Amino acid sequence: MKPDGGGWYSGVHRLPSPNFDARPAHTPISLLVIHSISLPPDEFGGHGICQLFTNTLDCSTHPYYAQLAGLHVSAHFLVRRDGSIFQFVGCAYRAWHAGVSQWQARLHCNDYSIGIELEGCDSAPFESRQYLALIRLTRHLKRYYPLHQIVGHADIAPGRKTDPGPLFDWERYLGQLR
Repeated sequence: MKPDGGGWYSGVHRLPSPNFDARPAHTPISLLVIHSISLPPDEFGGHGICQLFTNTLDCSTHPYYAQLAGLHVSAHFLVRRDGSIFQFVGCAYRAWHAGVSQWQARLHCNDYSIGIELEGCDSAPFESRQYLALIRLTRHLKRYYPLHQIVGHADIAPGRKTDPGPLFDWERYLGQLR
């Protein structure tokens, strides 16, 4: 895996999202944000996540989707339950994954972060294949970007977000990165 000039990686499924824009000039990418998502909630394996990130989700196909109508979000990457990796936004660009956010004293985490979504929820453990893919992806990202810190979405949006959730094994993930 190696990024091109726009931060698109080879060896992953590319599914471009329209939900991105330019990063502020001279802003190094220093933060990695780990998220989790399942659509519909607590269900895995469907197309809802990819459709949400590409603005193709038919909000009439599930009652939960009605609240997502008009939402424009994305992440740089998604790691599915089987370990497959999808990329929606090149890392050189700002994906719209963090929303209203702050890490330490810095606001607007999208400006200086890369967002990785894991297909998951707060009530189910993540799969070993996901950890392996996430670790491999993180190692590749750290080769090309000065990622000084890795946090969860809950860390940058406390009280608003809970992901990647209580069942994400931070010790396993960070321990295997060392």
